[in-house]
Formats: sequence, C-alpha cells, structure tokens
Amino acid sequence: MTRRILHRVFPKVPNFFALLAEQSAVVGVSANLLVEYMSSGSSEVAKRVVDTEHEGDRLKVRNLTLLNEAFSTPIDREDLHRAIINLDEIINSCNTIVAEMDADVLALKADKYCLEMAVYLKDGAEALASGYGRLGSDPKLGRLDAEKADKAGRNLTRTHRRALAELFNDNDFHNIFRRKEIYNQLLNAGARLNICNSTLLDIVVKLC
Repeated sequence: MTRRILHRVFPKVPNFFALLAEQSAVVGVSANLLVEYMSSGSSEVAKRVVDTEHEGDRLKVRNLTLLNEAFSTPIDREDLHRAIINLDEIINSCNTIVAEMDADVLALKADKYCLEMAVYLKDGAEALASGYGRLGSDPKLGRLDAEKADKAGRNLTRTHRRALAELFNDNDFHNIFRRKEIYNQLLNAGARLNICNSTLLDIVVKLC
C-alpha cells in the first residue's frame, strides 16, 4: 500500500538516456543503409530505409509521449525534446533522399559525391549514437564523440561545395537540377546532424 501511494505521489521517471540511446542507434542504422544504397542503388535497400524510418517514427512518438507524461526529467525537457525531434529528422532525411533517388521523380544514380557525403553522414551518426549512448554512464566521453560528429559534419559541407563546383560545369541542365536537389538534401541531413550534436554537447555540459 505504501509503495502504491509513493508511486502515485512520485511516479517512476523513465530512463530518458536509454531512450535516446535507442533512438540514436536507429539513426546510425538509417545512415548506414543510406551508404549501402548509394553504393548499390538497390531497391531492396531502399525498402529497408523505409522500414527504418517507420521504426524511427515509432520511437519518436513513444519518447515524446513519455516526455510529456513524465513527472520529472534528469535534464531540461527542452534538451530532451530537441534531441528526440532532430534525431528523427536525420532518419527522415535519409528516407527522403532514397525515395527521391529511387522514384520516377528523379530516377538518379549516386555519384562519387553522393556516396562521399553519405559516408560522412554515417560517420557523424555513429559518433552521435556513441555519444548519446554514454549519457547514462560516462557523459564526459560524449565530448569526444561530439568532436567526431562535428568533424564529419564539416567534411560533409566541404564535399557539398566541391560537388556543386563540379556540377555547375555540366551543360546538362536537367542533370544539374536533379543532382543539386540530392546534394542539398544531403547537406540538410548534415545540418540536422549538427543540431543533434549541439544538443548532445549541451546535455554533456549540464551533466558534467
């Protein structure tokens, strides 16, 4: 009886660090599948990207619901909310890129720049997953992961600039517009990566 009363007065706080670790791991899976798709152009891989996006949506909704219902949180609610939303946006970006390339709309094959940017996105996503995964045990080490993610994001941006510089030497304007769209989608994914990385650093600072 006492236990029940205490639970009503002080409800159990969800393990938000474990929830973020699980969600960020799916981001890593999605980014890895994007690289695989850029390498192969496989429709089967494209389907797996869609499945991963559905899983990402499920985790986002679950985490937001728990956040809204939580009596208290281990860190600022705003930081948790930003992390949950923007981790999911990276997954959405991977899905959008593959959907546009795989569909009749663009029907575009990946070039070396698409693959290179996807690899940098994967590197950053894996660093994020590692950093968010440490929050519940050793958050200080999350700084190193954040540095890796930041480096990957900067490399992606530099590759984007090189890609555009070469693209605008092309005389096929149809190809320019189609490929520029995908390059920009990859750059947007990198921007979401940077936002998630900034949130990770904010959380690490507050915990340490």
